[in-house]
Amino acid sequence: MPSSSPSDSTPPLSVHLPVLMREVLRAINPQPGQIIVDGTAGGGGHSREILKRIGETGTLIGLDRDPMMLKLAAQKVQGENVHLVQASYALLPQVLEDLGIAQVDGILLDLGLSSDQLADRRRGFGFAAEGPLDLRFDTTAGEPAWQLLERLNEEELATIFMEFGEERFATQIAARIVETRKRKPILTAQDLTTVVTAEVSSKRSARSDRQPATRVFQALRIAANEELGQLEVFLKSHLQDFLKTGGRGAIISFHSLEDRLVKNAFRDKHRFRLLTPKPVIPAAVEQRANPRSRSAKLRAVERL
Repeated sequence: MPSSSPSDSTPPLSVHLPVLMREVLRAINPQPGQIIVDGTAGGGGHSREILKRIGETGTLIGLDRDPMMLKLAAQKVQGENVHLVQASYALLPQVLEDLGIAQVDGILLDLGLSSDQLADRRRGFGFAAEGPLDLRFDTTAGEPAWQLLERLNEEELATIFMEFGEERFATQIAARIVETRKRKPILTAQDLTTVVTAEVSSKRSARSDRQPATRVFQALRIAANEELGQLEVFLKSHLQDFLKTGGRGAIISFHSLEDRLVKNAFRDKHRFRLLTPKPVIPAAVEQRANPRSRSAKLRAVERL
């Protein structure tokens, strides 16, 4: 069962910059009195602007698997018409049933990793994090990444790195990890970064400015949180079942695996009218102000 609103302990203010704000509002087009779901509430940036537009007569439902992010969101969105729930967007049917709501006017998903999560050194999201290599959004569910690195065999690790990270050197990295863990466990983000960098830094183009372990971290995070499976569940049924006719759905993705799933689902002309024939990307000024926005792609539909 999803948990209710976050605890009373107050974290620092969010440092995350919500991406494609104007474009999201244009796609969702929130109006006074509407019911809008922010399925990835994060630091509450998108939610706050949506709440301004739906007003006191509207209802905002903010979901997030990460309790830390819900606490941050609660600093920006408050009121009797605001429901912040610790749950995956894949559990939307359960959340709406608990609230006595059948359908909503709009749903937003921002699938990116928050700057606040990257700054949290306790869970290993950042490459130099000294805490346990956890990578889970909800640390009470599933298996942390360090355990995956300890438990899975070389072939299984390589498959994760190839399928979820599209990592060219997946086989070599998996072999290096298995060899390394014979001598000492890989427990922190620093440990993993060191191992991956030692294996692939000489193989990559000198012109690449990407941290060598980027794709491996992405793959492990996706595996630890079952991210693609959650997205597939949502796209298969929830978007159609819980959007009213004429309701709008918008999804921001940050890598090709997510974007491909969204693109294919949104092509269904029997269920949706496509609002974005091509993905919407951040303008140059936003990319300069927020470099992490560079890979963002927004796609939106209207339910038929």
